[in-house]
Amino acid sequence: MKTLSYINLIIAAVIAACCCYQVLYLLLRLRGAGRRFQAKSLGRFAVLIAARNEAAVIGQLIDSIKAQNYPAQLVDVFVVADNCTDNTAAVAASRGAVVWSRRNQTQVGKGYALEFLLGKIAQNYPHEKYDGFFVFDADNLLDPNYIAEMNKVFSNGCQVVTGYRNAKNFGDNWISAGYGMYFLRESEYLNRPRDFLNSSCGVSGTGFLFSAQLLEKVGGWHYFALTEDLEFTLDLICRGEKVAYCGSAILYDEQPTSFRQSVVQRARWMRGLMQIMGRNGKELVRAIICGGSFACYDMLVNSLASVLMGLGFILNVIMFAVGLVSHSMETGPVVLTALAALGGTYVGLYFTGLLVLLTEWRRIPCRPGRKLLYSFTYPFFMASFMAALAVAMAGSAEWKPIRHTVAVTLGDLNPPRR
Repeated sequence: MKTLSYINLIIAAVIAACCCYQVLYLLLRLRGAGRRFQAKSLGRFAVLIAARNEAAVIGQLIDSIKAQNYPAQLVDVFVVADNCTDNTAAVAASRGAVVWSRRNQTQVGKGYALEFLLGKIAQNYPHEKYDGFFVFDADNLLDPNYIAEMNKVFSNGCQVVTGYRNAKNFGDNWISAGYGMYFLRESEYLNRPRDFLNSSCGVSGTGFLFSAQLLEKVGGWHYFALTEDLEFTLDLICRGEKVAYCGSAILYDEQPTSFRQSVVQRARWMRGLMQIMGRNGKELVRAIICGGSFACYDMLVNSLASVLMGLGFILNVIMFAVGLVSHSMETGPVVLTALAALGGTYVGLYFTGLLVLLTEWRRIPCRPGRKLLYSFTYPFFMASFMAALAVAMAGSAEWKPIRHTVAVTLGDLNPPRR
């Protein structure tokens, strides 16, 4: 029992010591701190969409791009129909996108598809001078002011900009709501304070913009890990580049609703983290120690603290189960110690999710009663990361396409004003 208590104490102390600076993040977000920009110029942009069997949803994304409050002649949409077996290419072309098909069963993943798409643009449109490139997933929807708001930040010299990631199917079930709160917290409670403090934000899969100048500087797109977004982010911050944040640029993203699909996706995230840390971990640590990079420290801590917390959670679940079936004299204290640790974790995660819900209430497209209900299920969603971690540690995670079926328009996503 004492051993378990000591382990829990050590884990809690390490996490608290490493993450105590995030109290400042919390205070800054509650104060509404954030940078404000005015557009200095209008950029010319290429939109990159990597799609695999996304015929059901890609049309709505392209429609939302075409409906932007931004000069249409300054935005071109390019799609790679990546190993598709449906009519994704035809749907995208009918909405006005330039489409290329890609067939490659060996180099599989979004990173390879983006490299292919950028190569095709350079080859077929050599005289087009794009200032930057947007990256979206086929299931996304954009607020009408998305590009205009992103351009405000971009035109002020920010080479990479990420936006506000919302969930278009937040209210489907506890899994989609868990994802929604997870990404809203990342947007507002991590990226907003980071940007205000002139540190670097993190790129999170979709909804970001990078400059053509930066692409040339890093030697082209060469990010092919299972989590190419994290690989891209870490490479940039190790180079001293910064990712900016635009909280007024709202993107809606479809989230998984199946527990199995969710575990498979998050196992890929975990496996990708392991890949990148194994390959680039030394460079990251060197940037922290030799270069004094707080951004690198911030990203490393956020990545490893969640793993450490997960291992502690798994340990307490195991000890709780062992304590229930054991006949030794230590059964009661072991069970109580594990239960106290698990209960404390639940309470902490509950208030984390509740705070996100309260501050982002009006932006979340979901009925009020369901929002409150999902504050109670958010800790279980976060705990289910441990199942994903176990799958990833077993080495069985690989890139697999996520099926998207939520074909809605922006008109369907007006959040309740209550």
